Amino acid sequence: MTGGEVAGILVAVFWAILVSFLAVVLVRLAQTLKATTKLVADVTEQAVPLLADASATVRSAQTQLDRVDAIASDVQEVTSNASALSTTVASTFGGPLVKVAAFGYGVRRALGRDRQQAAPPAADPRTVIVGRTVPSARRRKQKG
Repeated sequence: MTGGEVAGILVAVFWAILVSFLAVVLVRLAQTLKATTKLVADVTEQAVPLLADASATVRSAQTQLDRVDAIASDVQEVTSNASALSTTVASTFGGPLVKVAAFGYGVRRALGRDRQQAAPPAADPRTVIVGRTVPSARRRKQKG
């Protein structure tokens, strides 16, 4: 065997090892691609119903929000009506009630003055000072 034949055999052996290595890599890559394809198919099978459920949930939430908006609008209208009614009642009955109350107060005060003038006040011989009783004679001494 000559040097050229040995070199050719070495190149052929390295070439065979390289091809074998590339074949193993390609087989593993094919397995990975199959697994990825299966995973994507499974995810798609599960995602489609989930997206349909999410879409239905969003539609339901929108319906509920529309209802809440209608209720809030009605509450605002009721509040406005109650405010208007309160203002009307206050303006209708407020003035006359104040006048009646003032008149009643004046009558009570006038009747109270007549009673005070009719009955003389009772004289109390004792005066209470911080929990003690002082005779009226002593009280006159303190004043004068």
